[in-house]
Amino acid sequence: MNKPAHAQERRLLLQLLPALPLAVMARAGHAAEPGIGGNEILVGQSITLQGGKNVYGSEALAGVKAYVDAINRSGGVNGRRIVLRTLDDENSSAKAEANARALVQQGVFVLFGSIEGGPSTAVMKAATELGVPFIGPMAGSPGLRLPHQPLVYPVRAEHREEFRALITQGKRIGLQRVALFHADSDVGREHLANVQKLAAASGMAFGGGVPFNGDITDAQLAAAAAALAQQKVDLVINHGSPTLYGRLIRTARAAGSRITFWGVNSGSTPLAAELGPLAKGMVFAQIVPNPNSGKTALVREYQERMARAAPGQALSYGSLEGYMTAKALAAALRAAGASPTRASLMAALERFETDLGGLTLRWRKGEHTGCTFVDLALVGRDGRFVQ
Repeated sequence: MNKPAHAQERRLLLQLLPALPLAVMARAGHAAEPGIGGNEILVGQSITLQGGKNVYGSEALAGVKAYVDAINRSGGVNGRRIVLRTLDDENSSAKAEANARALVQQGVFVLFGSIEGGPSTAVMKAATELGVPFIGPMAGSPGLRLPHQPLVYPVRAEHREEFRALITQGKRIGLQRVALFHADSDVGREHLANVQKLAAASGMAFGGGVPFNGDITDAQLAAAAAALAQQKVDLVINHGSPTLYGRLIRTARAAGSRITFWGVNSGSTPLAAELGPLAKGMVFAQIVPNPNSGKTALVREYQERMARAAPGQALSYGSLEGYMTAKALAAALRAAGASPTRASLMAALERFETDLGGLTLRWRKGEHTGCTFVDLALVGRDGRFVQ
């Protein structure tokens, strides 16, 4: 009696399997690793865009895309194109966490490139619980680094180092009492504690914090400005929210305050533009070089690729940070090898160092420092940054 046709086909397949080319077998093995295809790597990103209203997020994403497009044109990473799947978290921590979980469910290889402390911390929470590497959060929050987070790989320097640079400069020019304008959140309070410690270490007096929520009123800002003057604060620095910080500065200046207002990198370009003449002489900490200077290989490369990717778009600290972070992502993926897995990626990053073009990126087992570059930039008469 003849065997059923399907049984004959099965026997023939089993006979042929040993002769299959090793490359085919290896390609089949990749199907089990999330986000890794024969010619692509799927990367998931939750970032604060707020439908285009968040200037820094939009700038950062433009820089990310400029690098990703450039490397894909040149063959990708070890022969695979980077495919970026981006969701807008609208500066909501809850939405950022939901986005991260959805992206992992959709099969991304790694999570990447959020901004803002609250959303970045929320993405970290999802990444840790789901066991997925999170590369390049573009936020300076302390909790992304301490206690050590084995699955989180920051690229930029943290806010604490920006605060340190600003306070050191303030002390150098004779300012005596520093206060922090900060989000009324756990992350904001961590920043406040760090500023208090840094002030003490530098010999400056500490003037406390000015906490804010998104719905803070003009009257509350006026009361905060009056309280700062009463406490004899002569230097205020900020944690995020350039829009609200700009409102505080305008309110204080309208009341005749002569307090010195300086800021961190995030939102520095749009804040200076919005303040106009009021920004003249402000000092901002920056975690990338001046995007217009061309003094480093990273900046020259960024300028060339931004001109191709977004002709006519102004160069900015935000897009340069995005570009640098995407370059770090590609370097990390390359280190994972020709047949990347999450395990091989994490093993490679336990002792990882690369030159991004004048800025050194370093990760070690138990210490994911990233880059340590922090510089100060002054807003000149024409509104441009001098660094």
